[in-house]
Formats: sequence, structure tokens, C-alpha cells
Amino acid sequence: MKETAFAGFMCVMAPEAKVVDTSTGEVRKDRQTGATVFTVGVVAIRGRDSSVIQVAVVGEPSGVAVGTAVRVVDLEAVPWERDGRSGVAWRAASIVPAAGPAAAAGAARSGAAGSGAAGSGEAR
Repeated sequence: MKETAFAGFMCVMAPEAKVVDTSTGEVRKDRQTGATVFTVGVVAIRGRDSSVIQVAVVGEPSGVAVGTAVRVVDLEAVPWERDGRSGVAWRAASIVPAAGPAAAAGAARSGAAGSGAAGSGEAR
């Protein structure tokens, strides 16, 4: 699913390193770069509908905090199945603060009204 399918995104869970072994605290590393993989909880707004999704991204997103309107760059939905369970894992090239006060106001307005921000077709 392309990020343009959504009207906007807002961070609802601060970025944190993705832990692969809770007993040792080992964190997931990107196979190509060796950088730490972070998970960010975002609300994905689409029309009158919204969903909280956990998005994995390589490297710690800068300037992203709870309540921040964000752009999710190259969002990808990856279906998975294991041991009779299935789901969708979300990953992105990057997550950055949305540009300008209008983006933040639009995301806040859509969250309060539940009606979604008007999309310009550009990836947010």
C-alpha cells in the first residue's frame, strides 16, 4: 500500500529501538547498514477512518515525538504468516516531521474531528 492512500499521519508512540531478545536487550539491526531499526507508532488517517500502525524504520527518526504530524516516506505493507498466525508488518524508508504549521493543524483537526485531512496527493 502506498503512503498516498492515507490523508495524513501523526506520531502517537515515540520512536524506540526494536528489541529482538527481551532477555538480553538485543536490538534489531539492519542487514545492509548495521544501523538500529526503530519502531514508531503512527495513526494513519484515511477519510473518516484511521488506524494505529507500528512502522519500522532504519535509524532513529529525528524531530519525531508524540503529537507530531509526520511524513512517512515509502511506506510498505509486508504481509507475513508464521505458525498459523498472520498479519501485516509496516516499514518505511524514513519518518520525518511534516513541513509547516498547516500540516500540523490539518493532522490535529482530522484527529479531533475524525474526518481526515484533505490530501493533496503528496506523500505525507
